[in-house]
Amino acid sequence: MAKIEIKENIDMFRCPICGKRMETDALKSIVCLNKHCFDLSKKGYVNFLLSPVKTDYDKKMFASRRIIFDSGFFDPMMEQVSELIIEKAHNKYVDKIKILDAGCGEGSHLAQLISNLCGGTGANIQGVGIDISKEGIQIAARKYPESIWCVANLAKTPFTDKQFNMILNILSPSNYAEFNRIIKEDGILVKIVPGDNYLKELRSAFYKQTDKETYSNERVVKLFSDKFEILAVRQILYTMTVKENIEHLVKMTPLSWGAADEKIQKVLDYGLNNITVDLSVILGKKKS
Repeated sequence: MAKIEIKENIDMFRCPICGKRMETDALKSIVCLNKHCFDLSKKGYVNFLLSPVKTDYDKKMFASRRIIFDSGFFDPMMEQVSELIIEKAHNKYVDKIKILDAGCGEGSHLAQLISNLCGGTGANIQGVGIDISKEGIQIAARKYPESIWCVANLAKTPFTDKQFNMILNILSPSNYAEFNRIIKEDGILVKIVPGDNYLKELRSAFYKQTDKETYSNERVVKLFSDKFEILAVRQILYTMTVKENIEHLVKMTPLSWGAADEKIQKVLDYGLNNITVDLSVILGKKKS
């Protein structure tokens, strides 16, 4: 099904090398007018990376993220994000719309948002997810074949101009120049960033009495406002019980990356039961 979706939406793609438009070749590859060729995997995704990229996002990390997502850890976040989008942009969802998740990981957030928006608006939505991690995209393509999944670099996305009604950017780096290029003139950018108290229990456990023990998103929000006009900001704050899944939460968060095994085990031995989720949802549009 994913290959059919890609063929039906081939006009959204452009070559990340030369910028030319593309076409499918017997559903086995995508080729641009200058013959730059990108394989269309049997698993239903396209790899647009020009060379392999080493990341900290491996299969084990995505497996842990999947377990955390399925446990309901992000449910309150996704519910409130969906409500805010419907509240602020409900009049935009009349015809088929395209939503890009930039930094989609294994696809769970995009799939949940589409489900929520379809139920709340009746919109016909085409989901598209890109991530630099091949492992994450492979999981997404297998789990959610109704959407289009691409391994791609956010600095040079494989999309034509003004393609997306909405760009979703959850706890992930941004490239505002590309966002501005590929979003429609009346499109909405939804960025979710950590709040000051996001995972504060883990942050304290890993970085107590260091400059990393505290966090502020002030610079991130300021950069957003420099590049896009802010339509709304909403804080999402709740506490989740994670006792049974604390090991998976530790594995999926960058707070633990680079930490020695002894330090990670020490944190796990703390017996943390409740974790604070503190997020800021920022909705924006292109500046006039």
